[in-house]
Amino acid sequence: LPDYHRTMLRKEVSATLKWGSLSVDGNVVSADVVAIDSSLPLKIRDSIKKADGDIPKIGMKLSLNESTMNELNILLATGGADAEIIRKLFADSDKCISGIWERLEFMFLQGLSTGFISITDEDTPGTAIRVNFGHPDSNKYGVTKPWTDATAKPIDDIEHVVSQARINGDVVCYILMDRNTFNLFKVNAQVKEQHASYLGYTGSNVPTVPSIEKANEFLLAKQGVEIMVIDRPVQVEKDGKRKSVNPWEAGAVVFLTDMMVGTLTYGKLAEETFQDKSVDYQKVDDFILVSKYHKNDPIKEFTSAQALAIPVINNVDSIYIMDTTEAATDAQTEGDANFAYKGTNYTKA
Repeated sequence: LPDYHRTMLRKEVSATLKWGSLSVDGNVVSADVVAIDSSLPLKIRDSIKKADGDIPKIGMKLSLNESTMNELNILLATGGADAEIIRKLFADSDKCISGIWERLEFMFLQGLSTGFISITDEDTPGTAIRVNFGHPDSNKYGVTKPWTDATAKPIDDIEHVVSQARINGDVVCYILMDRNTFNLFKVNAQVKEQHASYLGYTGSNVPTVPSIEKANEFLLAKQGVEIMVIDRPVQVEKDGKRKSVNPWEAGAVVFLTDMMVGTLTYGKLAEETFQDKSVDYQKVDDFILVSKYHKNDPIKEFTSAQALAIPVINNVDSIYIMDTTEAATDAQTEGDANFAYKGTNYTKA
C-alpha cells in the first residue's frame, strides 16, 4: 500500500517540540503605471496565518515470552523453506516501525481530507488529541446535489470549485477522492455524456463508464486537472481486536495546486538523550527510536518504537474541500448576497 505522507510531506525537525502550519493570505498584484516625477503607490503586504501546537508522541510495543521463544526456536530448526516466513512473522522491530508509519498515514489522510486531525480514545486507547490546521470555511464547498443522486452534476461541481480557486489566484491541478466517491463519479449521467461528447459520440450512443485513465484524459483536456483515487485503509487494534479503518473522510473531494502539501514535523525524544544502558537502541528514518530489552526469570523480550511526530498541512488557503454528500442550500433572492451552508453564512462573489 502507498504511504502518501512519505511522498506528500517533507521532513522538518522541531527543536521546541512544537508544530506550526503557515498559510500566506495574498496574491501577486500588478504594478501601477505612473507618471514621470510622481511617487509610487503603496500596496498592502501579504498576511501570514499560523496554527501551532505540541507534537504528540506515538508508539507501540511487542513482546516475546519464554514459551513463544521456545516455539520459535523449534519452528526455525524444523521449518525448512518456511523458516524465512517464520523469521519475518516475528520481526518485531519491523512491525513496530511500520506501526509508526501507519499511524502517521492515518493522521495525514484524515487531516488532508477534513482540515483537522481527531484521534479519539476509541482509536487510541487512553489518549485523545485534536489538531486543527485552520482551514478557512470559505474554501469548503457543498454540491448542487449529493453525488449519490442520479441527477447530480459532478462536472458542474468540480468546475465551480476550480473556477473559485482561480479567482483566488490558485490553479488547481489535482483532485483527490476516495474509491466510493470516484465510483459514483464515473457512473454519473453527466460525466458519461460529457465524456462521450469529448470522444465525439453523439445522440444516445453513450460509451461505457470511463476508467480513471479515460476520466483523467477528459478532465485534463476540459479543466487541466486530474483525479487521484485515495484507497488506503489502515489497521488499528484495541483490546486485542483488529479492524480496518479508512482515514479519508467519506465523500470528501480535495482540490490541490501541488502534491507537496506540508511537513512531517518531528522532535527529539527524551529517551534518545537519556538512554538506558541495558537497552539496545536504533534510530530509523531520522525520527523513530527503536528499542529492544529483556527481562529474566522468566525470560521475556520487549521491542518498541516511539516518535514525536505529526503530519502538518501548510498553505490551507490554497486547499479546497468539497463535501459530495451534502448539497449547499442556496436560497438566493434578489439583493441577497449570502447563502447558508452547514450553519455558516457565506458571501457570494
